[in-house]
Amino acid sequence: MLRILGNRRRLCDGLTRRDVLQAGSLGLLGLGAGALASALPAAAAAAPATGAGTFGKAKRCIFLYLYGAASQLETFDPKPDAPAEVRGELGAIPTNVPGVQIGELLPLTAQVIDRTTIVRSMTHPYPLHASAFTLTSIPTIDVPLQMSPRDPRHWPFIGSVVDYLADQRGEPAAPIARNVALPWRLSSRRAYAAGDNAGPYGAWLGTAYDPLWTDFRGEGTRTSTYTFGPDTITCRDPYGPLAPGYRFTLAADASLPGGLTLDRLNRRRALVEQFDAARRALDDKKASRSFDHFRTQAYSYLTTSTLRDALDIEREPEPLRAKYGHTLFGQSTLVARRLLEAGAQFVTVLWDEFQLVNSAWDTHYYHYELMREQLCPGFDRAFSSLILDLEDRGMLDDTLIVCTTEHGRTPKLERDAAGGGRGHWAQAYSSIAAGAGIARGKVVGRTDRIAGSVVDTPLSPKDLLATMYHLLGIDPEATIADRLGRPVAIGGEGRVRHELLA
Repeated sequence: MLRILGNRRRLCDGLTRRDVLQAGSLGLLGLGAGALASALPAAAAAAPATGAGTFGKAKRCIFLYLYGAASQLETFDPKPDAPAEVRGELGAIPTNVPGVQIGELLPLTAQVIDRTTIVRSMTHPYPLHASAFTLTSIPTIDVPLQMSPRDPRHWPFIGSVVDYLADQRGEPAAPIARNVALPWRLSSRRAYAAGDNAGPYGAWLGTAYDPLWTDFRGEGTRTSTYTFGPDTITCRDPYGPLAPGYRFTLAADASLPGGLTLDRLNRRRALVEQFDAARRALDDKKASRSFDHFRTQAYSYLTTSTLRDALDIEREPEPLRAKYGHTLFGQSTLVARRLLEAGAQFVTVLWDEFQLVNSAWDTHYYHYELMREQLCPGFDRAFSSLILDLEDRGMLDDTLIVCTTEHGRTPKLERDAAGGGRGHWAQAYSSIAAGAGIARGKVVGRTDRIAGSVVDTPLSPKDLLATMYHLLGIDPEATIADRLGRPVAIGGEGRVRHELLA
């Protein structure tokens, strides 16, 4: 039985996405498609008046999200001349762009900076794990809303909007889902202080436009220590080196239900199509056509190996896998490239929490140990290899790569003991982008001498999303209907930032 990872998420008609993907239900689905009659109107996606040279430059996108909030000081905005309590234990190294330095733990990334644009002036007012604020166009956020992913006030994830608009334009279904996220549903591997985080979901577009989530089977070899309040745990964190035998899958084995052969499935599908032909003669609504698409996609998952093959990381040569790094983030990034080649359009790779809050990039504790042994080396290998791999395949010029995080870290170190680190800081942080339509070898924005405040060219996460929409051929000022039927701009308050564009 093929199912999607996570809870029984319901479509707007009361059916769950899991129901759509169960072959034994295909007959029922053909009779119930009219239930989607409340589909939203399509949004206009014409090129805006300015920036036409880069509009639609990206055919596809890999969105790298460093959950927990990566420190700007140890990555893309080091301050080697700052006081010791700010700059900390690590220094800066030159890149292949004259005059541009990055953190010393990113030597491989330093050699591909000429293909990228670094943004050092990201800023917003919410120093919390606001993944919903940075992954969607929602105008405001607070902790209760962030911890309620199905709250009706949420806005749809950028990958969900890309998927939805492609359907509304009548584009043919992709060989696999257009909008895929890996390695697992956000926050679903957090065992302590559990609770889902909002952000990468379809929101008012309906749960049918949630990403197609993958699953991961494997464990790390490095023992990591994480602390949150009174809780301290040790775990085999897969974001460090992985033990052999790991793999990416869907949430369950993609085999047919017991007793249902492919021949029987084909006969059942033929019967369903006869019912559908009669139904379409009576009801040719756009919603019905959309539902047909999801049922067709479910049938494709069951009867073809395209998705399973794309997730099969062992099909890649070992030398290339080693370049990406045998870590969860490295191999997830490599799978993301494979998914694009298989037909996906928007693939998100999350560096997510594992076991405990204050894991991933949330370095309140053990900051330098994690930076040296796990975080920066894992990112460095994956990001640099992705750039060079796409370039070697002739894909970099039409593939957008964006790496961001929800905020930065405090300029001043907290807790002087060896296990200390940096707290939350949203006034200034960094992002990096490359590929289709992105300027090369450029640094946008500037912070003060301690990387604490933006002093030049501030960019909000909404601006970053609006620029991504623009490059993907979607006018961020075009409107779609929200949950109350009101027209809202796709990009919310964001605007295209031409400082980032080639």
